[in-house]
Amino acid sequence: MLFDVRGIVTTFTTVFLALVLTAGSASASDPLFTEWTELLPGLTSGYDPTDANDCKSGKIQCVDSVIREMTKRFDRQAAACDHDAMFALTYLRTTEEYRRAAVEPGFFADPGFVNHEDAVFARYYFQAYDAWHRGDVAGTPAAWRVALEAADKRQVTANTNILLGLSAHINRDLPYVLWEIGLVGPDGTSRKADHDKVNEFLNRVSFYPEANRRFDSSLPTTEPPGYMAAIQAMREQAWRNAERLRLAEHDPVQLELVKQSIENFAYTEALSIKSSGSYGPLSPNGSSSAARDAYCSVNWNRTA
Repeated sequence: MLFDVRGIVTTFTTVFLALVLTAGSASASDPLFTEWTELLPGLTSGYDPTDANDCKSGKIQCVDSVIREMTKRFDRQAAACDHDAMFALTYLRTTEEYRRAAVEPGFFADPGFVNHEDAVFARYYFQAYDAWHRGDVAGTPAAWRVALEAADKRQVTANTNILLGLSAHINRDLPYVLWEIGLVGPDGTSRKADHDKVNEFLNRVSFYPEANRRFDSSLPTTEPPGYMAAIQAMREQAWRNAERLRLAEHDPVQLELVKQSIENFAYTEALSIKSSGSYGPLSPNGSSSAARDAYCSVNWNRTA
């Protein structure tokens, strides 16, 4: 029987909420960059190091394309003081740190495969975001609907925007990504070691000081206590849920049950996070986002 870490994740998420809600370029020999929109049509979950598609073959240029796409989207959001900018900043700075780790000799056992994973993972976020913003509510996963609606309607604090995005992307998206790209290499060796190595570079990511400076001065100026514990626990559960998907993939009924359990858990977490960080007349977080938005309108482009 697979180890069930759902209780651990819930514990860490609860602790994290209590703490938080209150508180490179290419070388001259590299090929020309390809835009994300050009890579996407040929990007599938099948990793093939010989493929001409930079993302399917796991080239570092794929990560650069992902970063450029994230930057383009984030810059628009930041200029508009869009509440979606909070998670977009989080994800962008995380991916930039991932890129540094990806080219560090020996950091990953199979960096090409993890580069491919990085692109597939980002695709899930882009697709959910784009579906919501073109009005395709039914095509937007439930956990993402909560996160994106809360941002659109300016219903929750900046920290809560971050948490809602993280929870939807890790609790909901990551199990499917891991299942689709494969949990073992061609020789049958588990890819769990590289999955766990991600936690190391995540410890180096810092975005709260920038978020405080540009978007909301009430945010903490360092990553909050419990942040990494919550992320690591969610990532561990995502791996276990990917194993559940793999074990059930030859039984359509069981597979649907596993998928539904993943969707339900991510949605329930989203509702809990939203409730803990909502604005409102009786909320300790304040009645609205007015102060935060006014601050952002003056400081969103602040570099120091």
